[in-house]
Amino acid sequence: MLSLLGTSSSSTAFLPRSFSSSISKSSVPSLSLTPGLSFGRKFYGGLGIQGKKGRSQFHLTVTNVATDVSSVEQNVASKENQRPVYPFAAIVGQDEMKLCLLLNVIDPKIGGVMIMGDRGTGKSTTVRSLTDLLPEIEVVLGDPYNSDPEDPESMGIEVRESVMKGKELSVVMTKINMVDLPLGATEDRVCGTIDIEKALTEGVKAFEPGLLAKANRGILYVDEVNLLDDHLVDVLLDSAASGWNTVEREGISISHPARFILIGSGNPEEGELRPQLLDRFGMHAQVGTVRDAELRVKIVEERARFDKNPKEFRESYKVEQEKLQQQITSARANLSQVQIDRDLKVKISKVCSELNVDGLRGDIVTNRAAKAVAALKNRDTVTAEDIATVIPNCLRHRLRKDPLESIDSGLLVIEKFYEVFS
Repeated sequence: MLSLLGTSSSSTAFLPRSFSSSISKSSVPSLSLTPGLSFGRKFYGGLGIQGKKGRSQFHLTVTNVATDVSSVEQNVASKENQRPVYPFAAIVGQDEMKLCLLLNVIDPKIGGVMIMGDRGTGKSTTVRSLTDLLPEIEVVLGDPYNSDPEDPESMGIEVRESVMKGKELSVVMTKINMVDLPLGATEDRVCGTIDIEKALTEGVKAFEPGLLAKANRGILYVDEVNLLDDHLVDVLLDSAASGWNTVEREGISISHPARFILIGSGNPEEGELRPQLLDRFGMHAQVGTVRDAELRVKIVEERARFDKNPKEFRESYKVEQEKLQQQITSARANLSQVQIDRDLKVKISKVCSELNVDGLRGDIVTNRAAKAVAALKNRDTVTAEDIATVIPNCLRHRLRKDPLESIDSGLLVIEKFYEVFS
């Protein structure tokens, strides 16, 4: 596994959970209201107001969500001043967790990863260290939703209207976003807010995009996801299912794309995750505490090195980090060429069927993950070995729980895999 990831013997690190990054605030989209006549509910590009028959009606049109170039430059400057992140290549062990994260970066349609394990095992450290390896994507300049200039499904309302009018879009390359969702976040901060009073008194409606808008086409990370409030879980479920976030306030409706890789981590001793949300994670990784005394000493020493001089420590892993970045970039480029034989597809579905896995998400995710493994290994054909590598992570959390069953669900999946594939 280490040779696959291009890592060397290093150590697992532990970063304080109170990680924060400076986020520059984009200018908010404003909407103008013009009187007119309407019947019932009207929608204009995802915007609507409830009206009554024969009465004057407000028509909503998005006017401007542009961010000037100076704010982009401020973004770059703020990233240079961010707190140093522990290098992904410096984390040894926890191969299952690292592989799941890399596969989701290679193919975001896998659907994210849920990481469960003991406290202090480097779960959040590993996730946040992924930021250095994230590739660049094309986005529309100044758009708060990170709109894809080529994909209408990932475009904000204003960008889509500009495309329909034949306007030329300004496109820039930027790294994939990783957005942290704090446990204490309010629903307005997550979904975005609307100033209703301003809309009714001044005729101008301002929408402040939330964390879901910022996470579009990026990664949304929830630490201690099993402790997340139910109302926020409902919001995540809705957005993860549809790929869109809809804000409803006093008859006004605003929708924007919210397609993100959902990554969660937590300690199973602190509470179980709702099955509806658990099923939304494409993969499930289990993390255990390192028991080897030599490795534990190595971890402590490497952490001390990082705390003493983060810049020097990061420089010592620069070559390995760049090698990993190249692997990811190459795998993303070759992913569309990877093929999987129909015979292997049938066997994957047979495993899912005999394990009584509900729905077809398990089949779909296993196929995608196996292709991503082949792409990471620089191959264009999926093998049974690739499937064996990922199928426990894709199906473990989808099995029906038996309170009398003592065997780990991942071992059940492996046993069934060898039974079917032999």
